[in-house]
Amino acid sequence: MDKEREMMMLCLLLAAICSPVLSESWKATVVKNLDVLVSSCVVVPCSFSHPKEKLPTSRLRGIWHRSDKRDEIIYYEDKTRVLENFRGRTQMLGDLGQNNCTLEIVEIKNHDNGPFCFRIELARTETDTETKDKFSFVEDCVELNMLPGPPKPKLVHLQTGTEGHPYIVTCSVTHTCPSHPPTLTWSRSTRDGLIEDHREIHSGFWETQSILTFIPEVKDDHSEITCTAEFHKQQTSSATMKVYVKRSENYNHIIIPAVVGVATAVIFGVFCIFMVKKYKSRIAELQNQEGTMWNRLSRLSRRNRV
Repeated sequence: MDKEREMMMLCLLLAAICSPVLSESWKATVVKNLDVLVSSCVVVPCSFSHPKEKLPTSRLRGIWHRSDKRDEIIYYEDKTRVLENFRGRTQMLGDLGQNNCTLEIVEIKNHDNGPFCFRIELARTETDTETKDKFSFVEDCVELNMLPGPPKPKLVHLQTGTEGHPYIVTCSVTHTCPSHPPTLTWSRSTRDGLIEDHREIHSGFWETQSILTFIPEVKDDHSEITCTAEFHKQQTSSATMKVYVKRSENYNHIIIPAVVGVATAVIFGVFCIFMVKKYKSRIAELQNQEGTMWNRLSRLSRRNRV
């Protein structure tokens, strides 16, 4: 009984020691599906891990092949082993020494749908062609979905702009070819302001964005703005929007009559004051004249009495 218990304890100890080693294995992370534009290009993000020590790039050989036929190679540093249809159209963008196996395929054709899988080979020495170790990640492959035409750009903007105030329009388009991203152009002059951005929105999918800013005028009301996306190999698509512009707040219809009314009232008031003063002055003159006349008549009356 004691021997069985000792044996069990020994097995558990060995399992505890070996489990970290056994848990380490060859693994790859590859995007499962990508939407690609025929005649354009695609970049397939790929990374891998292994239980070995850090391996130099010079001893590593990266291969991409069809999932069901490992001898049908679409990428390898020895071009003679690559299928003739793929020669010159594939290249490894990643550094194998950094566990990066990212692949680029250009001039996509209708039959390039895959699935494609990555394979790693470790040479015994830097100059040795014989492989010491190799592993195919057939459980992690990429399949390409062919797009019949380029995707249309998406426009985001305010429904209505205001005369004299900045108006912003954002144009964006998604793609899977960051090595040759699409370019965005506007039908309107971009001298007022233009911001461009290119970013990865999630693994394997990228977005090119252009932000146009301009100051709308009354003449821009009901005008159209078009954003055009040009993809690799000069394929284009576009989106158009209509601009609506409202006049800025104007209180002239209130201010001008009010100013005219106040001015008229002031002028009329000044005129009234002037007339009152003139009237009072005239009355004073008449009163003075009447006093003088009365004095004369009084003197004449006294003389007659004498």
